[in-house]
Amino acid sequence: MKIKVKNLGVLKQAEFTLGDLTILCGCNNTGKTYATYALFGFLSIWQRMFSIEISDDKIDQLLADGVIHLDIQEYVKQSEQIIIKACQEYTQQLPKIFATSTERFRKTEFQVELNTNNIRLIDRFELTIGSTNTEIFSIIKTEDSTKLIVTLLVEKENIKIPIDIVKRTIADALKDIIFSPLFPRPFIASAERTGVAIFRKELNFARNRLLEEMGKNINPMELLFKVYDDYALPIKKNVDFIQQLETLVKKSSFIAENYPDILVDFANIIGGEYTVTQNDELYYVPKGKRIKLSMDESSSAVRSLLDIGFYLRHEAQQGDLLMIDEPELNLHPENQRRVARIFARLVNLGIKVFITTHSDYIVKELNTLIMLNHDKPHLKAIAEQEGYRPEELISYDKLKVYIAEAALIKLEGSHKKTKCQTLTPADINPELGIEARSFDPTIETMNRIQEAIVWGAE
Repeated sequence: MKIKVKNLGVLKQAEFTLGDLTILCGCNNTGKTYATYALFGFLSIWQRMFSIEISDDKIDQLLADGVIHLDIQEYVKQSEQIIIKACQEYTQQLPKIFATSTERFRKTEFQVELNTNNIRLIDRFELTIGSTNTEIFSIIKTEDSTKLIVTLLVEKENIKIPIDIVKRTIADALKDIIFSPLFPRPFIASAERTGVAIFRKELNFARNRLLEEMGKNINPMELLFKVYDDYALPIKKNVDFIQQLETLVKKSSFIAENYPDILVDFANIIGGEYTVTQNDELYYVPKGKRIKLSMDESSSAVRSLLDIGFYLRHEAQQGDLLMIDEPELNLHPENQRRVARIFARLVNLGIKVFITTHSDYIVKELNTLIMLNHDKPHLKAIAEQEGYRPEELISYDKLKVYIAEAALIKLEGSHKKTKCQTLTPADINPELGIEARSFDPTIETMNRIQEAIVWGAE
């Protein structure tokens, strides 16, 4: 999946391809968060943006014959135009995604490019629509079939569901079958996650108090959504996630069920575990101690990893896209290295990871995992000696790394190169890893100054 943007925040023109592990690095205020939020927003609401038309003829046939067989490949052929139209529609939604003025995105363009020649359909799909006592119609796609079978389950004279809802339901089924394998389910941990963790109790109290005091003629959900209109979608998602922990803890992720050692590694990073009581009280329990700490009593590192910890234990699914804005927040360099190793492990298990980072430690640790991933005796010896497990090593071709910077590029419609803010692909070598030149000038400057201090008098 390739994403192209124009006039998005400070990014004049940029493009990036989503890898199994995607990294955006660069200085502050260079467009990393804009690119991240725009991608997250699209992946969160793409189904609303996509439009698939079901003809009246098909509905007439369904009512007349009681069944229709739709050729899914006919809709696959329309996929490119469907995506183009959806991106145009999504661009109009960017002010809501970022919770800012429409004027700021007046010249913005957002595009998603996919290889639609090799679309892999969902193997099986089955949905039955009806009321409590009556099933009205079913939608089925069997394995290895390219036909969608819609069957009326009641006499047409007894249909009480509007035709436009029938059309929309069939269209939604086609969207899932055709496009859901192409778009991963996103989960984001925004840079504001530490504050959300601290004020979880206050947010819950304010919400409950608001609901108690509202009049009967007010739509409570509508009012609540208005309360959060001043926040970008990723922040809203963080607030929603943190307020649902009592329900969330009843679920187990595929990681908790099949790879509990990852949760052990995560617990070692935070030095304990999170727990939620029956009264929806959130605590951190330090390892080996009989105390429970509230979030405001816990370290900033514990708060910054809260969303990620609950996601790994209760929510993660294969095929997801885990997006983290600055995973290094409040972490000691050693724990930044450990986080990098968890990222590599997740990628190898089928979860895509997308991060923005200022951490040279994370990038260098990923380089180590790339460099050790070769079948050479001395590398195997180093990995064993330093405690690296085979499942943590990662192939260089699973990574995409981009540097947010001002660079000379050829703008569309121009014959000359112009220096503007963009995303530049970083070189990734199978033997040496990522060329992290975003950090190099600062490190070289510090080394030069310190060498002058030590040796300057001679």
